[in-house]
Amino acid sequence: MAVGFGVRLLPRLCAALLCLTVAWIHVQDQGGFPGNRTPRYVGVGYYLLEAAGLLGAVLLIAARPGRVLSEGWLLAAGVGICPLVGYLLSRGPGLPDYSEDRGNWLEPLGLASLAVEGALVILALTVVVKSSRSLLRFHRG
Repeated sequence: MAVGFGVRLLPRLCAALLCLTVAWIHVQDQGGFPGNRTPRYVGVGYYLLEAAGLLGAVLLIAARPGRVLSEGWLLAAGVGICPLVGYLLSRGPGLPDYSEDRGNWLEPLGLASLAVEGALVILALTVVVKSSRSLLRFHRG
């Protein structure tokens, strides 16, 4: 039997909406799709994040009761955490060959992104931690 994070539909829908919002914000930030982010590795990072946001939303919504949901929740946590790290690095010390956002801490789209990503991380990690604790209690009997 597959063990997953059997969470009710409402938190899954909220997390899926947050994943899609993270993806949408980054499409807007790159100037639409396919966008134009340079250096190339930053643009590829945007594409990967956007794809991960879509996949995370699908995994969270499409999972049926009794099926494995853990991948969706872990991916959702990553969709929130990775751009937070990118925000800190790109605005703080900067990234190789990328200084466009350095020091630009108060950009409105960036602040909106931080709020959405923060909410997603809190929701996803809450589910992961609670589910892990429940799983440990179940195995201890």
